[in-house]
Amino acid sequence: MAEAQKNVVMFPFMAQGHMIPFLALALQIEQRYKYTITFVSTPLNITKLKSSVPSSSSIRLVEIPFDSSAHGLPPNTENTDVLPYPLIIRLLQASTTLRPAFKALIEDLIDRQQGRKPLCIIADLFFGWTAPVAKELGVFHVIFSGSGAFGFACYYSIWLALPHRDPENSGCDEFELDDFKEASKIHVTQLPLTISDADGTDSWSVFQHENLPLWMDSDGVLFNSVEEFDQLGLLYFKRKLNLAALTVGPVLLISPEFCYEWLDTKPTNSVLYVSFGSHNTIPSSHMLQLAMALEASGKNFIWVVRPPIGFDINSEFKANEWLPEGFEARIKESRTGLLVHKWAPQVEILAHRSTGAFLSHCGWNSVLESLNNGVPLIGWGMAGEQCFNVKFLAEELGVCVEVARGKTCEVRHEHIKEKIEAVMDDTEKGKEMRRKACNLKEVIKNAMKEEDGFKGSSLRNMDDLFRAASMSISKVKTLVVQT
Repeated sequence: MAEAQKNVVMFPFMAQGHMIPFLALALQIEQRYKYTITFVSTPLNITKLKSSVPSSSSIRLVEIPFDSSAHGLPPNTENTDVLPYPLIIRLLQASTTLRPAFKALIEDLIDRQQGRKPLCIIADLFFGWTAPVAKELGVFHVIFSGSGAFGFACYYSIWLALPHRDPENSGCDEFELDDFKEASKIHVTQLPLTISDADGTDSWSVFQHENLPLWMDSDGVLFNSVEEFDQLGLLYFKRKLNLAALTVGPVLLISPEFCYEWLDTKPTNSVLYVSFGSHNTIPSSHMLQLAMALEASGKNFIWVVRPPIGFDINSEFKANEWLPEGFEARIKESRTGLLVHKWAPQVEILAHRSTGAFLSHCGWNSVLESLNNGVPLIGWGMAGEQCFNVKFLAEELGVCVEVARGKTCEVRHEHIKEKIEAVMDDTEKGKEMRRKACNLKEVIKNAMKEEDGFKGSSLRNMDDLFRAASMSISKVKTLVVQT
């Protein structure tokens, strides 16, 4: 195959939770297939990515022009990490204006390769508009979702139909998804605020009603998951889009082994890790209740803290204002807890033998990092499809208990303490969750395994994907996935 035909173009949405799995997938493709990777993003994101790409990698980081000020955004805001949550929809809307520049970028790439097209375009789930661009240029195209298939199937279905606004569901706290009955009933408290407030005419509805149907112009959908435990979600997308839905996960950015001196002093499975992801935070009232629960439980813990809702998330954390009086001093003296400001090496913490559970917002990157190490979860979904991930983890996989939903729910420290103890104490519930989490760790390991003629499901799916692309098959739905 000519070198130009081995070029894979990748284009994630401008958010850490999207760019991280895209970069992990890019590194995996480069290492496994030796393809050239053209990784596209806006200038400030490309600058930041340079430090994340290993020196041994030949990934090409390519800038696409973007001026945030032209879209009513603050200057130099090209990533959700520096935006308050209400402005994220504006960044999503602004991203659709990248279409002409992206088309020109692909055309230029084809010209420079003497008319030979990229092997494929792998685009973000929020960039549905890239599918008709690829179709117009005759380039193989797939959507890549860093989310799991089940959680995003719920998210996709609800956005298209807004069933909670259906007059038949008026006054009901629960409803079924007409096109995804396998998910059982959804409770209104599981809806993220963007959906619960949606009426079909709001900005989020308008964006999603334009974005999601464009997936049908693609040649397939990839999920950062494992088919052995995510069949229900895959079934939904195969049926809904009449396209192949393939799992290629887990794709994770793995750092070198790292152990904290503090963690090394703790017994096996005795530490609770608490983090709500790279962009989420909770109200000060919830923060107070969580701190009280952690202290009352007597468990060792590491808590990644950020200023509560209503304050600049990048400002200094004021423990004396937002936590119980004397809390930080007491946990330091007793050595039962660590408050880590803004960021912690999550992969390393979850991989440490002392970590016994993860209290998480259940963003899919965090879910995979936890299950990849056999660590059960305590779910506190915040936004997007996170509450649906919690539903899947608790009801289908049995590796999670739910402690709260969203940023406006009522939270009591007694309830949080009860959930922490249910998972971490030597109870039947806790032992069963750990057993199931360890089993899933092996399932995940096997999905990416290749030895003695055996090839895991995610590796087979990736092979089949690129085989279809290289044969210029117009639709991945014709592809027969090996079983």
